[in-house]
Amino acid sequence: MEKKDVIIIGAGPAGLTMAYELLKDKKEEYKVTILEESQDIGGISKTVKYNDNRMDIGGHRFFSKDERVMNFWKELMPIQGINSFDDEKLGREKPLVEGGPNPNTEDNVMLVRHRVSRIYYLKKFFDYPITMKMETLKNMGFIRTIKAGFSYLKSIFFKKEETSLENFYINRFGKVLYSMFFEKYTEKLWGRHPSEISADWGAQRVKGISITAIIKDMFKKAFGKKGDNSNVETSLIEQFWYPKYGPGQLWETLAQKSQDEGAILKKGYKVEKINFKEGKIVSLECDVNGTKEILTGDLFVSTMPLNDLVAGFTGIDVPNEIKDIAKGLPFRDFITVGLLVDKLNLENKTDIKTLGNIVPDCWIYVQEPEVKMCRIQIFNNWSPYLVKNPEDKVWIGLEYTCQEGDKYWNMSDEEFINFAIDELVSMNIITKEQVEDSHREKIKKAYPAYFDTYKDIDKLINYLNTIDNLYCIGRNGQHRYNNMDHSMVTAIEAAKNIKEGVSLRDNIWNVNTDKEYHEEKAN
Repeated sequence: MEKKDVIIIGAGPAGLTMAYELLKDKKEEYKVTILEESQDIGGISKTVKYNDNRMDIGGHRFFSKDERVMNFWKELMPIQGINSFDDEKLGREKPLVEGGPNPNTEDNVMLVRHRVSRIYYLKKFFDYPITMKMETLKNMGFIRTIKAGFSYLKSIFFKKEETSLENFYINRFGKVLYSMFFEKYTEKLWGRHPSEISADWGAQRVKGISITAIIKDMFKKAFGKKGDNSNVETSLIEQFWYPKYGPGQLWETLAQKSQDEGAILKKGYKVEKINFKEGKIVSLECDVNGTKEILTGDLFVSTMPLNDLVAGFTGIDVPNEIKDIAKGLPFRDFITVGLLVDKLNLENKTDIKTLGNIVPDCWIYVQEPEVKMCRIQIFNNWSPYLVKNPEDKVWIGLEYTCQEGDKYWNMSDEEFINFAIDELVSMNIITKEQVEDSHREKIKKAYPAYFDTYKDIDKLINYLNTIDNLYCIGRNGQHRYNNMDHSMVTAIEAAKNIKEGVSLRDNIWNVNTDKEYHEEKAN
């Protein structure tokens, strides 16, 4: 039997999962080629190595409500039950392997991690999601607390039509809490006011989180159910898995396993043209270090941004409306600054033990409206193996969103790093003298956005579904702000359709959109 030639665009979570799913039990039926524009594996889920320290771009918790994904991860990397680092070995029996961890050794494991994420607002810490405990009320102050309570009660009885992300938040938290903890942060993140953003973003990212969900979670914990992640909203989980050397380690492991099954991985291949004949894709034209290379295939799987995909269509008459929708789909670009400091000027007032007794947060949401910074990652708390000297130094990531070509994007590395340091100093988190090393990373099209022509994306999806041998998967491939697990599920569903000869694409596009996943069970 002649093998079907499958070409996958992108070596991120979705693309790699797709390759492995097709080949693991059907390698005699498919020839799979993965094209990756960069020299890295994992897309935005890669791990950046700098001066023996490692950066997780955006922070990636390995947790899913889909058992297929949890089993997939566990099969790739066994779970090692280290949850704290107060033992005498500190989980560092030997130095880092030169050039990175070896996927065939005991380095290739997942750690079990505490989830701690808090909000930094008014130069105080608030739990995220917001909790109704005494410390929260004390930090808010009596007057704010009373206003927030009445505002929430009003939101219960007078629901707004969810025509925007603003109304989505107000319906769940009330106007006062929305104004305190969501409005300015969302505007920093997306560069748009929440009233201009579709409620779809909230449905996908915030899911069932509300005051009611938080109170339910508090009662469950009070009656002995603390730590049970099996039936809890993703933002309320207390533990998650994490690869010992960062998320890129898992994707590098999957890339190797896919190649062991027969996949061909080509790095440095930028897809510029998608060539059609008689309504079907027949080949891709790639730029490879300045030279053109054409690859033919039978089936094509795309994780590239939808606007780039449609812009590259040749040999087919794409309706102008479809071109305009694809071209107008917005993104936010991402900048992160890694800083190595000798300490943070933040006191650990929690009962969670940490290496060096630093604050236990994986990341801190920065709500302070006078700074542009969105979040602070503390890499030591994701895994001490990300840091060369975790006992003595703190390695943090300062996260920003912007638009490619704006003043922040165009700053030199030195200018932007100094800008970021100044913001952190203004929040009294560090002093300039505490900074020992720094590094900047820029990521294009990191976050698909939900405004502008997004309102018409269903028309684009319907059009793409008419192309029989094209499958769109992953975050940018569907212009959907998915987590890693959702991106993987789009690949699992697409591979299933291909293997079973199913022509419909509904199950692929419907990942992370079903109402049951988003809303509380009681609703």
